[in-house]
Formats: sequence, C-alpha cells, structure tokens
Amino acid sequence: MRSANVQASEEGVELGRGSVIVMLTLTLLAGVGIFFLLPLFVASATAGNIDNGIVQHLVEGLIRVAIFLGYLLLIGRAPDVRRVFQYHGAEHMTIHALEHGDALTVDEVRKYPTAHQRCGTEFLVIVILLSIIAFSLVGRQTPLVMIASRILLIPVIAAVGYEILKIGARHRKNPIVKAILYPGLLVQMITTKQPSDDMIEVAIVSMEQALVADGETIPAGSEMWERRPMQLGPADPATVDGPVPSGQSAPSRTTSTAAPVAGSTTAVSEAPTTTPAASPTRSSATSEPPAGS
Repeated sequence: MRSANVQASEEGVELGRGSVIVMLTLTLLAGVGIFFLLPLFVASATAGNIDNGIVQHLVEGLIRVAIFLGYLLLIGRAPDVRRVFQYHGAEHMTIHALEHGDALTVDEVRKYPTAHQRCGTEFLVIVILLSIIAFSLVGRQTPLVMIASRILLIPVIAAVGYEILKIGARHRKNPIVKAILYPGLLVQMITTKQPSDDMIEVAIVSMEQALVADGETIPAGSEMWERRPMQLGPADPATVDGPVPSGQSAPSRTTSTAAPVAGSTTAVSEAPTTTPAASPTRSSATSEPPAGS
C-alpha cells in the first residue's frame, strides 16, 4: 500500500481511506473467488458425478495449483514484475548472508541462492497444500456448505501454515522438513530472479536500516553507501545525511525509503563509495518468518 501511495502522489493523486478500503476489499474478494471458489465450481462441474468424492477434491486441488502457478508465470512476463522478482531475490540473498554471519557486501551476498525457506511464496505453497487436505476432510456436502467451508477455513489454514513455516525455520536441516518445504523452493524459481549489483546494494541498505531500527549491530566489514532519502513532502535538509553508524540506534528524524519488494523496507542506494562498518559484532537473523516476504 505504501508503494501505491508513493506512486499515486508522484502522479498528483491522493489515495483516501475509502479508496484503500475498497481496493483491499476487491482484492480480497478476487483472491478468494479465483483461488478457492473457482476450483470448487470447476471440480464440481467436471468430477461431481464421480462416486468417489476424493477424486473431486483431488481435481479441485490440482486446479488450484494450476491457477496459482499460471498466475505467477503470467505476471512474471511483465518487465516491472520481473524487476520486482529480482529485488525479491536480492532480499533473500542478503538474508542468507546475514544468517551465515557474513559481511553485507555485494560479493558476499552474490554467492547465495535467491530462494529462502521463510519466503512468503513458501507460505502460499503450504497454504495451498493444506487446503487440499482440509477441504478433503470436509467431504462432499451441499453446495452452500462447501462454499462456506472454503471461506471460513481460510484463516485456520493460514494460521496452521504459518506455524509450519516457523517450525521449518527452526528445523531446516531435518530431512522431513526439507521435503515438506521443497515444493515452495521450486516455486521460488518463478518468484525470485538473479538481481543486478545495484539491486543487491538496495537490499543491503534495507537490511542495515532494519538492523539499526531493531537495535541490532551491522556485521563487521559491511558496505555502507551514501543515501538519498525518498522525498515525499517539503524538502527538509535535516533528513538528507549519511548512513547511521554501526551499532547506534536510529535518530528521531523521519527517513523515507523506497520499497521495491512488498513487505521490505528499502532505501535508495546512490553513491558507489563504501566504508566498512565499525562494529566487529556479527548479528544473527531470527527464526521467525517475515510477513509477506
């Protein structure tokens, strides 16, 4: 939503509270209709006459998977979305580097894969697989009950999927956990792409800003770029300055940042000149999955 507001403000349009509510409501209804109700209707029409109800639920699940993958492949053909997927990959690579205790530099980040087990794509894949199991347990009921179950069970399935993702983060070396999460890693071949060096720089700056905001310490040897905060209002010279020193809390000034990847807080990288972070302490990433990543 923040990126939409920024884009609208650049075009002289202001998104009011009502517009945001309407947009979110329509998006939610479209998502539920396309990914949950449409597979039910198609499966009922094509396999509803088969005595074995499991077949209908299996067909419904396969249709849901096909719609999900087809949607990702379709939007991935758009140049702007592909660029977002590149930033998505840069974000994951930076998190990998932080979790391994490496300095946040382009060379160190570049050696890691773009897929990550705590990605939002992983969460969506788990939700789809859980929905196949949950709706199979509901069985073949009246149309009204089947439609209601697809809607009412969404929060339950999402909650269970989130917990599975957290367990997977804590036991990522377990062979069973790896097998469960592997389909999500495969789907990330669609939703993440190899980024350019400047995209990795943006991801590094974002991570450094997040570490400082959380009171964490930036790993020693990390690159620190000069930054130009994104100007959303009247010019304020006090907001245009260099990076926050390693290990210090963020000052009280307001700094706006660009966010090319949903769920990420990203600043704009401007100058190639780098200086090492002063603190020798390395920070470890948490095992909690980032929301929407």
